[in-house]
Amino acid sequence: MKKNSKSYISLVVLGISLLLSSCGDENAPLTDQNSTKPNQTATNIQNNRLATIKQRGRLICGINGQLPGFSFVNENGEYSGMDVDICRAIAAALFDDPTKVEYRTLSTQERFTAVQSGEVDILSRNTTYTLSRDTSVGLEFAPITFYDGQGIIVSRASGIKTIEALKGKTICVQAGTTSELNLTDQMRKRGIDYTPVVFDDADAMYAAYQQGRCQGATSDRSQLSSRRTAFPKPDDHIVLDAVISKEPLAVAVANGDTAWSDVVKWTIYTLIEAEEQGITSKNIGTFTNSQDPTVKRFLGTEGELGTDMGLSNDFATRIITHVGNYSEIYERNITKNLGLERGFNQLWTKGGLLYSPPFR
Repeated sequence: MKKNSKSYISLVVLGISLLLSSCGDENAPLTDQNSTKPNQTATNIQNNRLATIKQRGRLICGINGQLPGFSFVNENGEYSGMDVDICRAIAAALFDDPTKVEYRTLSTQERFTAVQSGEVDILSRNTTYTLSRDTSVGLEFAPITFYDGQGIIVSRASGIKTIEALKGKTICVQAGTTSELNLTDQMRKRGIDYTPVVFDDADAMYAAYQQGRCQGATSDRSQLSSRRTAFPKPDDHIVLDAVISKEPLAVAVANGDTAWSDVVKWTIYTLIEAEEQGITSKNIGTFTNSQDPTVKRFLGTEGELGTDMGLSNDFATRIITHVGNYSEIYERNITKNLGLERGFNQLWTKGGLLYSPPFR
């Protein structure tokens, strides 16, 4: 009995020693076997897209390609528009060259699959930022680049001036868009009976509207304004004042790639911050020798903000020099082509919603 008690005590002491040893390991440096390999794997996965783009030497950008003001082929045979300029800004940050972009036009049905499969590095295509797209669809959205809302276009001759006046009328809408669900929700909420005419293709939808197959057509107000510019007689059509939904448009990348999404995110913040700082493509040279620490960090003459992100420290300088700030992009694309006032797409200091976190 005495012998067994000693053995039992020895086992208890051994067990306590092992327990204390294992507890002490929590604060000890992680070994290569337990920690380094998983962390390296995670880092490699996160940096994969950014590294791939750098090695490839160009950015592959998914766009609409048919929306004046956002993405279309201009009179010089080049892609132009706000969505295109976002891609150019990212290429400038990466390569100091905004032309190193390959554009791929994507339909509404193709756009998400192209991002998920890796066919494109980025989707810059008048896409509404929603919860389901940010989660179940597998997208990672960058900051909102255009605050929009859904509207309805009608012919001026119809005399229709309100949504209520569309009771009993037909409305053209594109399938697979937020517009389809919003229209259903709003008409149901208002108790308005109508007949939807659904199209898979945007071109077919607007053609049907112009042919009189429906008394109205619905989409984002910016898209309606853009498409109207291509009508034979644009002034014969009006976009109703009523806004039936929130449509924040944003650039998207695939989920699970923090390093790449950071580059996209801070490129867009650069455009906003540059406008707030009053830095443009025309006057940036006057800020080069600024002693303001905020400006120095922003332009990369001080600190390592770019290097920490896998870019050159002067990435913001590159972006502004080649593409300009948000205001410049808006004016040459949206104001010039569509004549839309900035509204919510104004800096927070001027009553808008554009706001950039600090560059520090």
